[in-house]
Order: sequence, then C-alpha cells, then structure tokens
Amino acid sequence: MSNHTQSIGDRVKLPFQFDVQRIIDEVYQMPMNNFIYYNVIPLRSPAHFVDPSLPTPPSTEDYADGSWTDWLDTQELKSSPYLTEVVDMFKQHTKVTLVRVLRLAAGNIVKEHTDPTLGLEIPKSVIRLTIPIINAPGVEFYLNNEIVPMKPGECWYMRLTDPHRVINNSTEDRINLTIDMIPNDWVQSLIKGS
Repeated sequence: MSNHTQSIGDRVKLPFQFDVQRIIDEVYQMPMNNFIYYNVIPLRSPAHFVDPSLPTPPSTEDYADGSWTDWLDTQELKSSPYLTEVVDMFKQHTKVTLVRVLRLAAGNIVKEHTDPTLGLEIPKSVIRLTIPIINAPGVEFYLNNEIVPMKPGECWYMRLTDPHRVINNSTEDRINLTIDMIPNDWVQSLIKGS
C-alpha cells in the first residue's frame, strides 16, 4: 500500500450537505419501474445511450478513466432541477462521467465485491462519490469489514477498489445517488483536505 493511499484512508466524508427532501421529491417523479432487488436510474450516461443517433464509440480495452466516450445528461436528470444543480456543482470543477440513482430493496444485500477502477490511487481512473438519499436504520454499508456511517444528504468518497458490501435490513428501499468523476487536482485536494 502506497503512502499516498495510507494518507487518504479508505473513506472520507466531504464537506457537503445536500437537501435530501428535494432529492427525494425529484427521484419519486422519475419512472420507478418494478424491480426484484436492485434498480438503477441513469442520470448521466454514455452519449450513444442517451442519443441513439450518435455513433457507438470504438471498442477499447481500457474503460477505466471515462475518456472512451462522451457523457450526456439523461432526460431524468434534465427534468430534475435540484439534482442538475448538484451534478453541475461537480461538473464546473472536473469531468463528470456516470451518474445514477441506485435502489436496493428492503431486506436485500449487495454481495461483497471490489470495483477495480474506482480508487484515487489507481492511474487513469475515475472515483465515485456517494450521497445517501434514503438510508434507514438497518442499512449497513461495509468497507473493509467496517461500517461507513453515512447519513442522508452527506457526500462520501470511498476507496471502492477495496472489498465492500451492503446489507439492507430495514423495511425501506435504500436509495443512493452516485457521481463518478475524473480525480483532477480539485477533486484530490477536496478529498485530501476533508
């Protein structure tokens, strides 16, 4: 493990607090399809997914840094003024790639896994920021076998190249907003300074 990684740690709460009720109001205006245990609503996606008239990017073996395609806001994000404001806050500082609303049904889990390209210490990577929206008692996010004490409206960087899992022992769906971005100097100083 490099000194750079040790100095940051595997989780950092960033100095932002977002308006949970405004996010909830906008999320519940989105098409909420029936789902089995896990549901994803894309808010920012590869350009050819958002606009099928655009060409599909050429195949690449390196998808890590998000440069393999252009990224566009989906109609769900364009129809959500506050979520647009949240995403634009980051877009004014760095390239924002994938943005999603993630729902994990009550009583379900996300098995332990790693995301090999989602860590600040990985060259040519993106990082993921997580903003819990609905995180009822009984929802437990484990990173390196320790619970990350995330509260609704907070914003967290986690080194997701490390093992992590989610257990939803609550009676409500867990809903998170995730924002992937290029870790430029602004992003790195934000994480290191928090």
